[in-house]
Amino acid sequence: MLRSLIGRYGTALAAVALFAAFAVAADNFLAVGNLIGIAKQISHIAILGIGFSLALTAAELDLSFANVTSLAAVATGMLVHTGHAPALAVAAGLGIGLGAGVLNGAVVTLLKVPSLIATLAVAAIANGCAFLITGGVSVVGRWPRGFTDLGRANAFGLPVLVWWMLGVALVAQFFLKQTRTGFRLVCTGEAAEASALAGIAVRRMKVLGLALSGACAGLAAVLLTASLSSAAPNMAADMLLTALAAVMLGMTMFEPGRPNIPGTLVGALTIGMLSDGLVLLGAPYYVQDICLGLIIIASVAASASVLTRAAFAL
Repeated sequence: MLRSLIGRYGTALAAVALFAAFAVAADNFLAVGNLIGIAKQISHIAILGIGFSLALTAAELDLSFANVTSLAAVATGMLVHTGHAPALAVAAGLGIGLGAGVLNGAVVTLLKVPSLIATLAVAAIANGCAFLITGGVSVVGRWPRGFTDLGRANAFGLPVLVWWMLGVALVAQFFLKQTRTGFRLVCTGEAAEASALAGIAVRRMKVLGLALSGACAGLAAVLLTASLSSAAPNMAADMLLTALAAVMLGMTMFEPGRPNIPGTLVGALTIGMLSDGLVLLGAPYYVQDICLGLIIIASVAASASVLTRAAFAL
């Protein structure tokens, strides 16, 4: 019983212990503004992590989401910057993300390319398109408040980015646990052959998982562009490893060995706390990278079978 509880909630308890340690050792860590700042900082990472979790639920890897986010961001920023309606810019960002996800799904299911390779190829295409659109130059401007409020406003005492993150998490959790399609997505990831024999359209589920990951990348791009009032062709590059680490860390808790939405949220929060606490303690910036790498190694070691199946299964 105790062993089961530790296996299921041990990482979450470690996150609580980390919180307590920083609360004691780091000045201002418990300040309300700092805690809200952590939640705001991790919002984009959490949304991208949730998208990756949905793809991984279908036993597929999406390593293109960071580059797709950058591409969707520059497309959104260019449209706003050139005076087009913010609604059109938002639709373009979401559409590019969704389209890239569907493209990933088509390459994996129709061309039989393993998702590890397929999504890396789409990432390269997205990266090239982002630089083609911008010429390698960042897009910055004073943009309409109706657009920037998507990422900068506050609602009910919290930054709107936090509400976006919680909303995406709740929708994803409801989809996976309370809908028939979500159940079929989970079954596809757990046992594709058995699911096919049971009448589940496995290929369609895999495309859906990757499409949802792309849609989350598009949403993160819109929110990132709105919050920064700028867009650059590589603006989300650093988010790849951090979002992956959040998902991998999340797979060590609640539903060990499986991607899960609550785990991804706690994983993102843990990484956010770690980064913030180290900064407050005056640790060099490279210590954060070292810790992130150790987190990825440890968490992947605990979920190796799931990741291997997602990366190389045809």
